[in-house]
Parts: sequence; C-alpha cells; structure tokens
Amino acid sequence: MSEDQPEKQDHKIELAQKRFLLRTQDVADVDRQQLQREILGILQQHEMAPIYEEVCAEVGHGSSAATLEEMRQHNAQRLAEIEEKIADAEKNAGEVEVRDALQAKADYLCSIGDHAGALDAYAAAEAKTAGVGPKMDLVFSQIRLELSRGDWRAVKAGLEKARGLCDKGGDWERKNKLKVYEAVFLMATRQFKRAAELLLDAIATFTSGELMSYERCIFYTVLLAVVALDRPTLKSKVIDSPEVLSVIDSIPHLRPFLSSLYDCQYAAFFKAFAGLTDAIRADMYLHPHFRYYMREARVAAYAQFLESYKSVTLASMAATFGVSPGFLDGELADFIVAGRLPAKIDKVAGMVETNRPDAKNALYQQAIKQGDLLLNRLQKLSKVIDIE
Repeated sequence: MSEDQPEKQDHKIELAQKRFLLRTQDVADVDRQQLQREILGILQQHEMAPIYEEVCAEVGHGSSAATLEEMRQHNAQRLAEIEEKIADAEKNAGEVEVRDALQAKADYLCSIGDHAGALDAYAAAEAKTAGVGPKMDLVFSQIRLELSRGDWRAVKAGLEKARGLCDKGGDWERKNKLKVYEAVFLMATRQFKRAAELLLDAIATFTSGELMSYERCIFYTVLLAVVALDRPTLKSKVIDSPEVLSVIDSIPHLRPFLSSLYDCQYAAFFKAFAGLTDAIRADMYLHPHFRYYMREARVAAYAQFLESYKSVTLASMAATFGVSPGFLDGELADFIVAGRLPAKIDKVAGMVETNRPDAKNALYQQAIKQGDLLLNRLQKLSKVIDIE
C-alpha cells in the first residue's frame, strides 16, 4: 500500500452505502436524519442532477425545483466546456488529446450519475484508447458505476472484460486492483473462499482506495478468511500477516474474533462475533448474506472444537462456548442434519460423538469408486471397438 495520502473513495460508492443504510430497517444505531442530510449533501456537492429526484423520493425529502434547475445548468455548462475541448482537440491536437477529452466527458457524466450517457461516452473514449492499462481504467470506472447501482450482472460483465484485457498484458498494479474488484463481486455473490484468497493476494500492495478504504479491505479479509480458510492457512496468511496486524486494532472486535478462534477460546470468539454483527449487517455487500455468514462462522467454531474429540459431553461443550446446553443441542442438531458436522448426539447420555471417516478408508473407497468408473468406460468402449 502506498504511504502517500490514501485515495478517497468514489462518492458514488459512498452514496450507495448511505442509501442502503437509510432504507434498511434492521440496522441498529442509524441516525436517519443525519444520513438524509449527508445523502443530499453528496448530491448537491457533485451536482448529480440525473438522479436527484429519484434519490430525494427514496429518502423522503421533497426535491427542490430550484436546486435541480441549478444543477442542470451547471451540468450543461460543464458538458459544453468539455465538448469544446473535444472539438478543439480533434482540430488542433493529436489522438492522445482527443482521447483524454473524451475520457473527461465520460468521467464527468459518470460522476453526476448519468448512467446511459456515461456508458456511451466510455465506449467513445475506449475506441480512441490504445493501451491495455488505460482501457482497464475505463472498465474499472464503469464497474464502480454499476456497483453504485447494484447491477451485479453488469458488474460481472465488466469484470470479464477487465480479465480479458488483463490477459493481454495488464501491469501489476491493475492486476492487483482487479483482484479487489473481483473479490467484492465474489463476496456479494457468496463465494467467500475465493474472495478471501484474492483479498489476501492484494492487501500487500493495495491500490483500490476508490473502491474501499484499506481498513475496510482488512475487515472483509478477516471476516471471509475465518469462515473460508483452514486453520494452518489462517495462521500463516492472516494472523501473522503484517498488513493485517497494521490495522486490525483500529476495527473494534476484529482482533479477538480472529485470534480467539485460532487459540480455541470459543466463548471469547462468540463474544467478539456478537460485537461484529452490527458492522456486518450494516455493510451493503454482506447484509444479504448476514444469516448465512452467522451460520458459517458458528460451524467453523463447532467443527474445529469437535476435531479434538471422539466424544464430549454436551454440558462441557456448552460451557466452553459460553452458551446453554439447550441452545447448543438445537444448534448442533441443525448442523448435523444438514451434513455440516460429522457427529451425532446421544441425548440420553448427554454426549456428542464425532464420526469422522478414517482417512485411509476414505482413500480406499475413492480408489474402488474410480476403478469401477474406469471399468464401466472400458466396457462401453469395447462395444464400439474390437479389441484384438
């Protein structure tokens, strides 16, 4: 990560997060009046006339005809100035100047929230762009525009386009940036393991401040790693990571959430997890997966605990996790029935018994199964070909 002043987050992403918080009713401790003022402030600061009426209606604030007209006048004036620069560049300058002017137009339309106009302008700018790197920058801008609108199909298409360009010779900085953009998409589509791996690859040279802050990137990295990575990988790549350690203490509850799981302090893990739930619920990418993430984190803790035992009393396990035996009984039963935990509960004896398959036996069964498949294929082949 650069030691210079961190890049400011794209105001469209910031606006999207604030709009999410305002319309989501199950997020605690939200000052909705303050959020409304902040949203209106972003709209006016960036003269976002194309979406002004839509957002005002959403936040329950009557739109001002005078404010909207003033915004539109400023938009038209700025666009006229850019069009003059484009015309002048086409007459008196070279391809690079024309391309820069076209990109300036696209970036401005994007900044004010003119979705259709921005996409057309980016297409025109791309047609004049020669290098792979500058083309990727144009695609990243479009992906952020689609992220701010929550159009995940368009985000996926943009990422596929960026990967195609990257394969043609993208530099390391843009390749690293692409990993963060892909991780956001994977996280939002519940592909936590791959998202965690990409973020871990990217944090050492993080350059995507326009998408999220470095602290937010570490927040996502730790959360996803806890439910997606095995224990040795968690230790080597996350717990001992200098990048993670540099900011983890600035995020409440995150260090105990990470370290207590590895140290098998399960009551502390559940306590830290409870402290993080509001932050997870308040994130526009993770909120739709909140209940799923809650289950995955608990499964990770229960599975790690049970790995050390052939059998354990329900009361002892409940005490270790700081919960009641009745609660734990219901939790484990649900996960066992779903096939998430290799165990069974002896209700009469009050015991939890693990039934992990023997590793050698599992390999033997796999070899038998693969041998049967091979024989079946040979038999089918023999019906077609005469084997001398």
